[in-house]
Amino acid sequence: MRHLYTFHLIEAVARTGSMRRAAEDLSLTASALTRRIQRFEQEFGARLFERLPNGVRLNPAGELLLHHYRATLSDLARVQGQVADLAGVRRGHVSIACSQAMLPYFLPEQIARYRTEHTGVSFSVNVRDRTEAEDELRTFASDLALVFEPVYLVDFEVIHVVPQEVHVIMAPDHPLASKPEIRLRDCLDTPHVAPSAQYGVRYLLDLAARRGSREVSPVVETESFELIRHYVLHEKLVGFQIPIGLKATPDLVYRPISSRDLPPGSLILGQMRGRTLPVASARFAMQLATALKDYEIS
Repeated sequence: MRHLYTFHLIEAVARTGSMRRAAEDLSLTASALTRRIQRFEQEFGARLFERLPNGVRLNPAGELLLHHYRATLSDLARVQGQVADLAGVRRGHVSIACSQAMLPYFLPEQIARYRTEHTGVSFSVNVRDRTEAEDELRTFASDLALVFEPVYLVDFEVIHVVPQEVHVIMAPDHPLASKPEIRLRDCLDTPHVAPSAQYGVRYLLDLAARRGSREVSPVVETESFELIRHYVLHEKLVGFQIPIGLKATPDLVYRPISSRDLPPGSLILGQMRGRTLPVASARFAMQLATALKDYEIS
């Protein structure tokens, strides 16, 4: 426990890549911060940083130590939650990394529902692409991840999986809106706005297009799903998203792309493999897993 503050200092240096910048962020002098870390290195028996021309970075020993620190904080949070439960007080903090599609409807509903019963629990919602979300779990920056088509799944322990079809979104009077079946070729032949390459929807679109010797060539490419939802109302084109992030309105309709062209992708709820979650996060994960069943393809 007595070294936790020093670990906090080490994490700050690792994050900024500079003793000077970390000291400024921590309201310390650079010399005081350097001495504190050097004393710890002597006691620990190993150096933690290697010097670079423009700063420092963790060496392998430092990486191992920082992982230990983050795991220790996670264990402390779990025990604090258990102690709060013993006292009949439901407290804690839940951090979740998620795809943008979770923001408009699903997560606000689920967080509000959870906090109705557990008002002492706070939340951090970190919007991340599918690669960043997995990294958040690995570094303990987030307890949970809810992402469409994760990339690696090496440190990802799957809690629940929901298939999601990629949908075309458009204005009600768009020519594709009246078709009984929407084929991918129809979408690619129509001016379209699409997510950037790092998102799961775009990954599936590119994969399916290549199989048909085609390519996705958006007139607008963006990291914002909100921009996609709004832009299709300004120009006669189509966009792409998964249905959990959509809701039909008088101005917007959405339809699935034929599974003959584009099979469903996977929306996955997970945590870091082997980690015991804090009480609040574990309970929220159970709630999410139950709620996600309502979004399974019938």
